[in-house]
Amino acid sequence: MIAYKEKKESRAGFGEGLLEAGKRNENVVALCADLTGSVKMNAFAETFPERFFQVGIAEANMIGMAAGMALSGKIPFVGSFANFCTTRVLDQIRMVVAYSNHNVKICGSHAGITTGEDGATHQVMEDIGFVKGIPNMTVINPCDFNQTKAATIAIAAYEGPVYLRYGRPKVPNFTDPDQKFVIGKAITLQEGSDVSLFATGHLVYPALEAAEILREKGVSAEVINIHTIKPLDTEAILRSVRKTGCAVSCEEHSIIGGLGDSIAQTLVRNHLCPLEYVAMQDAFGQSGTPDELLHYYGLDKEHIVEAALKAIQRKQA
Repeated sequence: MIAYKEKKESRAGFGEGLLEAGKRNENVVALCADLTGSVKMNAFAETFPERFFQVGIAEANMIGMAAGMALSGKIPFVGSFANFCTTRVLDQIRMVVAYSNHNVKICGSHAGITTGEDGATHQVMEDIGFVKGIPNMTVINPCDFNQTKAATIAIAAYEGPVYLRYGRPKVPNFTDPDQKFVIGKAITLQEGSDVSLFATGHLVYPALEAAEILREKGVSAEVINIHTIKPLDTEAILRSVRKTGCAVSCEEHSIIGGLGDSIAQTLVRNHLCPLEYVAMQDAFGQSGTPDELLHYYGLDKEHIVEAALKAIQRKQA
């Protein structure tokens, strides 16, 4: 079991990563839609005021501004709540950014059900599905503070439009602070032989916890961190399931259009085997604490264990 020393907000990792990216490259600029403190862009704004643009509650305009800046050689990071910088401006992302393949980094904080007490209007569970279907888009969903920081630095050096998704609450910070983030390459956190647990974002650590519970039951679970949803590391997925024979996808996202759907496509085309989903069902969220909501909607370690045992049972049937 991988231990952690503290819990930290992944959005704070984005803030530190953005500041570091700005120090490394003077072409990095940032735009925000009236949520500077909430999305942790304040350190960048204070350090590089001439490179920070507060556009107000005008997200569609913000995307257009970012595309224009990219045309002039800048590397714009657009920051807002994940709900507001994806679903609200999907047309602008598709036509203004992706169609022309502009080098814009769309950074969505407060993603998933763990936005918590803000309720359904702020709990976007469909964003990965919307954005990954757009050509030229890269979609990244890191798991903790350290990985979000590393991913933010990495996408500044990556040419092309990116959607970076991260969250609001404090979660276990367990990955290497000095890690090199490689876009499109999954990370095997724990080897196993009975079932593959493919997890992304906030559900990576619960997958590790579930693997420990399964070990106590005599089940060997392999845990793989799928931090890049698109392009998907199909080689890592197939290598794992060819060994274990069954899998569970774990994500703080709708069961429709997320990581699980991408894994299912990979398995159907290359290696048929049982796949169970730990994901939000076709429903809106509600107000509550992050832990309450994760449990209520079946997105915690107990439900991952249940799904893993079901996948194994199907494999053996």
